[in-house]
Amino acid sequence: MNSSTPIFQDYPHLKGFIETIPVLAAHPLALLAMFVVASFVMIWRLQAMERKGFEGTVLGTLIMPYCSGFANLVFAYVMSSSASNGGLVIENCLMNNATNLTLILGLSSIFGTAALAQKTSARKKVKAPDELQRINGLNVLFSLIALFLFTGTLWALAKDRMLDFYDGLVLVGLFVFWQILHVFEILKDKIRKNKTFAWSIVLDLAVIAASAYGVYYAVDHLVTWVSNADSRYVGFARLGWLSGLLMVLPNAFIALYYARRGRQDIVLSSQIGDGHICIPMCIGLFAVFNPIEVPAFFQTGVLVILGAGAVHFLSIALLKREPRLVGLGLLAGYAYFCFTGIVH
Repeated sequence: MNSSTPIFQDYPHLKGFIETIPVLAAHPLALLAMFVVASFVMIWRLQAMERKGFEGTVLGTLIMPYCSGFANLVFAYVMSSSASNGGLVIENCLMNNATNLTLILGLSSIFGTAALAQKTSARKKVKAPDELQRINGLNVLFSLIALFLFTGTLWALAKDRMLDFYDGLVLVGLFVFWQILHVFEILKDKIRKNKTFAWSIVLDLAVIAASAYGVYYAVDHLVTWVSNADSRYVGFARLGWLSGLLMVLPNAFIALYYARRGRQDIVLSSQIGDGHICIPMCIGLFAVFNPIEVPAFFQTGVLVILGAGAVHFLSIALLKREPRLVGLGLLAGYAYFCFTGIVH
């Protein structure tokens, strides 16, 4: 169908409307809306999978990061078009991880449920058993130990200010091994409890895949828009920071939803697990195909991430929860991180 067909001759306004659709779809606000909606749909179906065999911190560590962290993987893929973009990938990952561990978890500690126990209905008025709290706490601590391992390994490999092919293989290998551990944990739990997975999980995965494409389309076009923007605050030089901040939005949805449900164990494990996607997976994959020159801010970013991880570890290990005072300290750490990295 073209502009010479009778339908356009009779309805000229229809022609103008159809011609404006691609322009509207490429508008940055429309792309932001697509990114948010697609991410929300992924998390919505992910929450449904919790009732079909994936539960607790395993859900937060194994499944959720692929949804909330998919945009970071897409960003690394889009940036791989040029070998000189490795520094932007590192900035994106540092911004994402630091925001998860300080801003989001800090706000969750201040306004959400701080304990690791599962919330029960008001009618039952029964607290979660101590055994469940201990298991949730150990799972979160285990995820934090992996955070220290991954971030520490990245710091050691980057001491020469370069990440090459073999460094990337080490980082990707660590992540794959970590995921295999959780797959076996799910299989063992399935055998112990004699559980079966609902066939409708296939439909959930199909919806998640369609949403993933929406995330890819939005991220790809947003990167192009920011790269061509000519502004003091929006431009290619700040692409790593801006993209890292944008890709925290799905994590914020997860934290808000599960904090309201009183599932602080999933709030913590999902934010920590999302960091595993960035460090080591995103950086490792980029380094496999393109060498990365480590940016100057790398050292400060790593120290902030390790420091925030240590605060979470001590809070859970000693107090079994994260007090509001800890949340305020995490917010102060985030303010320092942003001031040092962006303003100063």
